[in-house]
Amino acid sequence: MNYDYLIVGAGLYGSVFAHEMKEKGRRVRLIDRRQHIAGNIYTEDVEGIQVHRFGAHIFHTSDKKVWDYVNQFAEFNHYINSPVARYHDELYNLPFNMNTFSRMWGVVTPQEAKEQIAEQIADLGITEPKNLEEQALSLVGKDVYEKLVKGYTEKQWGRDCKELPAFIIKRLPLRFTFDNNYFNDRYQGIPVEGYTRMVEKMLQGIEVKTGTDYRDFVTEEEQDGRIIVRDREGNTYDRVVYTGMIDEYFDFSLGHLEYRSLRFETETLPDCDNYQGNAVVNYTQREIPYTRIIEHKHFVFGTQQGTVITREYPADWREGDEPYYPVNNDKNDALFAKYQALAKERPHVIFGGRLGQYRYYDMDKVIAEALTVAEKE
Repeated sequence: MNYDYLIVGAGLYGSVFAHEMKEKGRRVRLIDRRQHIAGNIYTEDVEGIQVHRFGAHIFHTSDKKVWDYVNQFAEFNHYINSPVARYHDELYNLPFNMNTFSRMWGVVTPQEAKEQIAEQIADLGITEPKNLEEQALSLVGKDVYEKLVKGYTEKQWGRDCKELPAFIIKRLPLRFTFDNNYFNDRYQGIPVEGYTRMVEKMLQGIEVKTGTDYRDFVTEEEQDGRIIVRDREGNTYDRVVYTGMIDEYFDFSLGHLEYRSLRFETETLPDCDNYQGNAVVNYTQREIPYTRIIEHKHFVFGTQQGTVITREYPADWREGDEPYYPVNNDKNDALFAKYQALAKERPHVIFGGRLGQYRYYDMDKVIAEALTVAEKE
């Protein structure tokens, strides 16, 4: 059989593209090397609680077209992301706002908070930040930096803030209101039945093969000046949509792009109905190895008897690990540009998503990009 598209990766990008092509009458097939669909937004039912297996995913967008699109496939609740930061035994609201400043300094008005921050910044006298530490200090002052930025950032990147480039933090939002809503987007929520069910509905009527690696499944052969993509079952594909690592597609021929990875430890607590009182609590001390604890039931205002928590540990990425975040710096961006030049020699392949395009995407931006590319196709 001949297919119009082989889509590699059943995450958001691949699933949205597959759905759109099917709706237009194209013949599509989707594969994923993991044993499940939905990529990193995969959720799994544990004791009646939808567990986010690969970290907290809160859907938020200001794009009404994208919001209306996802609501075709899921009922979203009204969850508002309001994380809490823990530094030793002190608790602070995020993002940095009047609740944060009042807890930290005892101030009660925005003017008092602004004066406190301005005084700390002035005392430091940093005019040209040479690294991330100096950049952050010049934006928020000593107290906020040392308690809420330094340790968390060093854990995320696996390096001292003095060793990280200043451009990583272009700004640190300071809000002088008592508003704990982390996102400014108009639309926000969590699918009541979980993200996996949402993606299942997107993929209804589409052939999906999980546990299938692209390189093991297909060969690419040149015939009469064009590339023939053929799978081990004898089927052929006119086009490939590839959402894996672009450097891996080219067998790392120009070298490895850098990524950050994550490790998760999930624990079911049947005798505890409320472990931390919030869905997300960040741990900002460097000495604590995990960056945050997620208590999944709070994403959907759960009232179950027990609870499920996940500790999230940042990690260096090594070949064979799951890549989560591209490390966009001058060195990696230059290498990615070389891979992009190679990609132009593969007109039958569309590289999409955060790994195919080597950039960080929020979920709504992934969907918007997939819809745009599908429309062009």
